Amino acid sequence: MKRRIASWENGHSTPDDFYGTLLCDAYATSAAELGLNHGEPKDAAVLDAVYPASPDDAIQTVGQLWHADLNQYDPLLTAEPSEPAWSEASLRWLVAPEPSVPRPRGEGVRVGLGDVAAVKTTADMFAQLDDRFGGDHARHSLIQYLNNDVVPLLRGRYTEQVGRALFSTVAEATLLAGWMSYDACHHGLAQRYFLQALRLAQDANDRRLAGSILSAMSHQATFLGRYTQAATLARAALMGISPVATPTLRAQFHAMEARALARTGDVTACEAALNAATKALESRNSEDEPEWISYFDEAELAAETAHCFRDVNRARRAVSHAENAMSGSHVRSDFFATMVLADAHLRAGDVEEACRVALDALDLGEQLKSARCISYLAEFRRNLDLTGRSAVARDLAEQAREHRLWIAAGGRAA
Repeated sequence: MKRRIASWENGHSTPDDFYGTLLCDAYATSAAELGLNHGEPKDAAVLDAVYPASPDDAIQTVGQLWHADLNQYDPLLTAEPSEPAWSEASLRWLVAPEPSVPRPRGEGVRVGLGDVAAVKTTADMFAQLDDRFGGDHARHSLIQYLNNDVVPLLRGRYTEQVGRALFSTVAEATLLAGWMSYDACHHGLAQRYFLQALRLAQDANDRRLAGSILSAMSHQATFLGRYTQAATLARAALMGISPVATPTLRAQFHAMEARALARTGDVTACEAALNAATKALESRNSEDEPEWISYFDEAELAAETAHCFRDVNRARRAVSHAENAMSGSHVRSDFFATMVLADAHLRAGDVEEACRVALDALDLGEQLKSARCISYLAEFRRNLDLTGRSAVARDLAEQAREHRLWIAAGGRAA
């Protein structure tokens, strides 16, 4: 190792991807600032938010994304989402012909179903970390795994059967990368991961997963204030998987549509979508559902409903639903639900209870590394400020001043 470092210092060689990434972490800086060019994509098109034209294009583009992300390529990390890209991707997926078959490959490593299972198990582990600690906790490690271990599989030798299973599993892992990037508020990057995941799911002929990816896009679009686009994406998900839709998937897609409609102020349409979601969820059979949608249960629907009623200024109804939204097993989701409950109490005029619940949320979210969580807290603080600097609000600021999330949301100024 000493010889390797001396070689770098003397300019005889440069750190490879593995050591370059470690150096970036050690010095808390980017590859560009250290004079390394690993993070710079060879093809600048990686910055474009486009839907790949073929399976080979998807493999190439997602590999470039992982590589550039791993090396902290700043133009990618700070990229803005593209609204036309949502429309293009959903339309191209909806009208796509028979899915392209991942063609059998005759070069690279030999890939079997055991390799696919290993990717699935590893991605599930990262999903658990994301749920418990937030998207910024292990996002970099997930990208490192995808870049180092999954790219060779995509470029390897596999049969049509294995290829479809591989594409589906990698689509799910890329969807997770998108969710984690979204949670870290790298919104352009998250959108690009969602686009690649959708193409991979299309080629795997996994329409249920593809619909869930469109639903994730809808969720992000609502968060970013693109409400009409968000509603359209949720409807596209419903339409696109209609022949193979399960009750839970339909419920989740209706809930995403309702979230978007609530933000537009269309109370009637929002309530209709929520009623459809409730009716669908009541008919679910857990044995027939994809395991990755199993998290969406009555508590999750209650949380989505609470968001909706809060956003249409039905504060008391938001409170009643938010009180039923605690799963006890999904830390970040419970944090969001608790903050919605606090905000609903605030909008109902119960400042004391709002502050008490907000403090509960801070305790719950102490271990979360999530820019979205910080944004929820910052929104609550802004709404609290509008009520005036009451003694209750000052007490909350005093009790919360050492909480990491409170500080990140600007709590020192309270």
